[in-house]
Amino acid sequence: MRRKSRSISPRRNRSRSRTPRHHRSRSPTSRSYKKQRRRSSSSSLHRRSSSSSLGSIEQKSTSEKLKKEEERKRRQQESQAKLLKEETNKRVEEAIRKEVEERLNSDNLKLDINKKLEEGRTRLNEEVTAQLEKEKEAALVEARRKEEQARKEKEELERMVEESRRRVEEAQRREALERQKREEERYRELEELQRQKEEAIKRKKQEEEEQRVNQMKLLGKNKSRPKLSFAIGSK
Repeated sequence: MRRKSRSISPRRNRSRSRTPRHHRSRSPTSRSYKKQRRRSSSSSLHRRSSSSSLGSIEQKSTSEKLKKEEERKRRQQESQAKLLKEETNKRVEEAIRKEVEERLNSDNLKLDINKKLEEGRTRLNEEVTAQLEKEKEAALVEARRKEEQARKEKEELERMVEESRRRVEEAQRREALERQKREEERYRELEELQRQKEEAIKRKKQEEEEQRVNQMKLLGKNKSRPKLSFAIGSK
């Protein structure tokens, strides 16, 4: 909402007249009258200020007394309210205690308590049984897992042993083949040496036989030649 503009007093809008004032001549009588009037007005102002200061002091003192009285009443009311509240709480607590004792001593409550205790035991037994079943199932699952893990580890170990055995056998087989190959080569070398030796012996025998035949031939020729006489002068 817009505030309404305050209307300007016509006195403020009234333009001051700029017409020069004519100074009147002051008489001695008017001067003295004005002086007396000023003195009387100043004295009345002094009396008024004194009376107003006294009134303000009395008013301040009265207000302080009223405040103190109100504070005292407030504290008293708070104290009474606190006492009343404590008394009320005590009465309420006593009433609740009596009611609880009466209910506890009643047969229906005892039956209700026994029923709840029995239900609680039954529920606890069921929860314990269910928990034991869960733990048993978890133990079986863990046992199966461990058994499966042990089986896998055993199979892996057997595989590693088999692989190692196969590698050893393969190495032994290669070594046997290499040894057999070396032996065969050595046997062939020995055969070759034996053959060469036999050939050498054979060649030697042939050479010896050829030499013997040659010698025989030479000897046969020598026998078939006529004997020459070297008797000189026998004629």
